[in-house]
Amino acid sequence: MSNSVANPQQAPEIPAALPSSSNLYTRMNTEGIAEMDLIVPGMHCAGCLGKVERGLGSVDGIIYTRANLSTKRVKVKWHPEQANSDVVLNTLSTLGFEATPFDTRILNAADTEESKKLLRAVGVAGFAAANVMLLSVSVWSGLVSDMDEGTRAFFHWLSALIALPAVAYSGQVFFKSAFNALRHKQMNMDVPIALAVILASAMSLSQAAANAEHVYFDASISLLFFLLIGRYLDVAARQQACSVAQNLLSLRAQSALCENPDGTWSHRPLQEVTPGMRVMVAAGQHIPVDADVVEGTSAIDASLVTGETMPIEVHTGQPVFAGTLNMDAPLTLQVTKAEDDTLLAEIVRLMEAAEQARAGYVRLADRISQAYAPAVHILAAITFLGWVALGAGWHTGLINAIAVLIITCPCALGLAVPVVQVVASGRLLKQGVLIKSPDGLEKLAQIDTVVFDKTGTLTIGQPTLLNPEALSGLEKETTPTVEDIWHLAFSLAQKSAHPLSKALVRAAHKHVTAPSLNLENVQEVPGQGLHATYKGKAIHLGKRSFMPSAPAPQQTQAPTQTLELWLEQEGNTPICLKFADALRPDAVQTIVQLTQMGLTVELLSGDLQNNVEKVASKLNIPTALAMQSPADKIAHLQKLTTAGRKILMVGDGLNDAPALKTAFVSMSPASASDISQTAADFIFQNKSLSAVPQTISVARKANILVKQNFGLAFLYNAVAIPLAMMGYVTPLIAAVAMSTSSLTVIGNAMRLNFGKQTDGASQP
Repeated sequence: MSNSVANPQQAPEIPAALPSSSNLYTRMNTEGIAEMDLIVPGMHCAGCLGKVERGLGSVDGIIYTRANLSTKRVKVKWHPEQANSDVVLNTLSTLGFEATPFDTRILNAADTEESKKLLRAVGVAGFAAANVMLLSVSVWSGLVSDMDEGTRAFFHWLSALIALPAVAYSGQVFFKSAFNALRHKQMNMDVPIALAVILASAMSLSQAAANAEHVYFDASISLLFFLLIGRYLDVAARQQACSVAQNLLSLRAQSALCENPDGTWSHRPLQEVTPGMRVMVAAGQHIPVDADVVEGTSAIDASLVTGETMPIEVHTGQPVFAGTLNMDAPLTLQVTKAEDDTLLAEIVRLMEAAEQARAGYVRLADRISQAYAPAVHILAAITFLGWVALGAGWHTGLINAIAVLIITCPCALGLAVPVVQVVASGRLLKQGVLIKSPDGLEKLAQIDTVVFDKTGTLTIGQPTLLNPEALSGLEKETTPTVEDIWHLAFSLAQKSAHPLSKALVRAAHKHVTAPSLNLENVQEVPGQGLHATYKGKAIHLGKRSFMPSAPAPQQTQAPTQTLELWLEQEGNTPICLKFADALRPDAVQTIVQLTQMGLTVELLSGDLQNNVEKVASKLNIPTALAMQSPADKIAHLQKLTTAGRKILMVGDGLNDAPALKTAFVSMSPASASDISQTAADFIFQNKSLSAVPQTISVARKANILVKQNFGLAFLYNAVAIPLAMMGYVTPLIAAVAMSTSSLTVIGNAMRLNFGKQTDGASQP
């Protein structure tokens, strides 16, 4: 088998459908449940999505179905003893949808092809609409002047010659979808659209043959032109958040330089890289997998994954993640996670979960969309029969019925929520915030209280050296330079896995660039510290009591979170190194922004009273509760909820997970424990707390835009439908009005991208 990697620029061939009786794309999870991911290109709207989920969900043995309109991805799980992949594929086929295996390259190729097809259709329809409209204006002018019937007939047939081929070509997008739905005895939003265009064209052709005054070729082609513009913008908007996440995967290396059992190195495709392997990444290359550094020190550009703009220095023992860029020097890594298990892949899954989930507003739009097709046909039939009954004739009745079919297109309503959610998800992802909950944005817009945990949330969550200048004290008594002293402390601290030793190593990396010193007789006394020998002199690193000549401790009135690590070199005075969990750099600014947004801020921590009060004082948080157990935190949140408060809980520890689930909505940093990240509705990737007010601001604006879109859609239908039924709207005006409503909703949602990205306190 060749290990060569396919050219990423070459689009893969898109299979027509999965092979029958094949389980090639089926996976078995740890619980013995079969699952499969598919691309269903025929999903174009909320109605299609609902049809897929309801159809598959009704099959015996299928226990989970989730469709994603942005990626056209369908995830299905089933009991293998009750169903199989053929059942899934046959059910989709019965519903009128073909499926292909989910693959990022196939998806990108399909998206590219769909965009090109829509643009070609838009171009043809636009060219035809412009020319037919010119001819129509001439006819309208001639009706009030002296145009003879022969000239008018010539213009009508010339319009037909231009419009009908353009309708046949550009309308395929809707005709194929409608025919496929009807063939499977189903209805979708494209059925009334196709019916309106075909009826308008057929009626216009009969009118031209009869040399009537009015034809409606301009309405047919203009309707298609505006609908295609809306469909293209819809596709672009739905793919926005997905493309951001997929671009992360596209920047991942396509292969890895792996160590073979005989010690040689060779390139392997990522599919063949497994945990435990050793890989080498040269400077300037993207890291292909999640791994731990085994050899080397380098700077990593992790902005794609964490949102941090500054390079991060990594060395032996530190983790690195797929998609990040190795900037300075070669690294040897040991793989911990590969392919779909990497952090990068998890980001994509979280984005898809946020897009495919349905909040309250989305469920409302789905229910309305389901009732659309029957309702619009009933209204059109009532219009036709009503005008005929009034004696206006079938011609007038049919014209008005066509106008009703055209003007009641629910595109605006169908786009009201999804476009806003996708735009919001994409903007938040660029800011390093992942949405996990289906109704997270909706809930976040309603909060009035923010409750923070302390350690790991308002603070960094790991010890930080507070007094690095203390190591300069040795310089006064000995000849070594400050750099030599840092080198000595760094070399000894590297021999221990203690959290304070690791903190000292992190601090020393700013001062030490050379390899570790060759220390002799290194020994670690559990619970006490380390001692070693360097150039014949004893060195000690550890507790105060472990130092041969450390001073007696001073009594303090209250316990604090400040931790100590002592360093003593034989013949020199012991040095006390102090550590504490420092506040996040922008914690103060974040609390100010939240207060300015009208939110009440509280601090809820399991830490000691003295430490909690210090943090609350620095951040000007009026309510701060200390020594809170998980049960205490839940009780406090429930008390606030009973009082009518809607709470955002921000926490990271294992003890915060129950509180995160109890709160109205919750956020967690990416450094949080796995269980806390699972419980949270949002995860922010970088170390900056500004993600909290930024996300709230985006959620508030998204909520306003959703309500505005619903209002616009309902107002449009409330005004347009009665006018069309009463005969005040021609098919052409109906086409323009319907398309304008869809473009208005899309444009309104896009305003979410125009706000300030850095001002978390900005108001929508």
